[in-house]
Amino acid sequence: MLLVKHKLMQSGQPSRTALAAAAHRAAHQVLENGCIFADPLALRILGEDAKLAVREAAEEPSIYRMRIFIAMRTRFAEDVLAAAVEHGVRQLVILGAGLDTYAYRNPFSDRLHVFEVDHPATQVWKRQLLADAAIKLPDSLTYVPIDFERETLADGLASAGFNAEQQTFFSWLGVVPYLTEPAVWSTLGFIAGLPGGAHVVFDYSNPPSSFSPKMRIAHERRAAQVEKLGEAFLTYFETDKLHAKLTDMGFVAIEDEGPPQMFARFFPDFASYIPEKGGHILHATTILKSN
Repeated sequence: MLLVKHKLMQSGQPSRTALAAAAHRAAHQVLENGCIFADPLALRILGEDAKLAVREAAEEPSIYRMRIFIAMRTRFAEDVLAAAVEHGVRQLVILGAGLDTYAYRNPFSDRLHVFEVDHPATQVWKRQLLADAAIKLPDSLTYVPIDFERETLADGLASAGFNAEQQTFFSWLGVVPYLTEPAVWSTLGFIAGLPGGAHVVFDYSNPPSSFSPKMRIAHERRAAQVEKLGEAFLTYFETDKLHAKLTDMGFVAIEDEGPPQMFARFFPDFASYIPEKGGHILHATTILKSN
């Protein structure tokens, strides 16, 4: 697999799952013509590795569902963000940004400042890939390198010029399953407590015990793969319990799409059976809608 072969993906270096997600986004541009999520930079940022990513994806039909899920969650997040900007959001924080390209194609660069939060090693790697691809760093972007063993999210953002009084959108994709539950709640608590109000979009999975036997086998295979890379799945949520906890924390509106809702949104004519349980994409906000 690409994430095993890449020379930079060694122990103690940038996130391997970040590279895998970028490979899925790039492959989607070619294999499905970006039909769900069009990203003109997805291939460029990977350079020569983009060709390898597409070729490997074409040869491994078993990863189709993961590629489509990643495309759907990214499209969902950016659609919700666009609506939030029209209603006053002026800051975007991308938690665990990896090789996300939004900041470099930001259609709201005149009114939306982007903070990319990630491990310092991952950001050094990303900036080298951007330079190699001649992708310009916009003035509307601030990098926030944080080693969470030594610094909190609040302190890291504050030192980067983040304004807690402004409406903020947090994009937190492909991260929650790899964190401990206390770490997830700590981050959500910080977001819920921001005085300017906030939105957050993140993906999560229901417990594998709730899956069908076929889905459980596929999930166990994927879990074994990421564990070998040192980035094991740690946290799952029951949807109802998650919503109740978010409400208790101060989120006033929750939009949660599981497999049936996502396929209804992006593949309305899809006739095959769609399981109720699986991967979800969730949007929660502390901002009440104005009339």
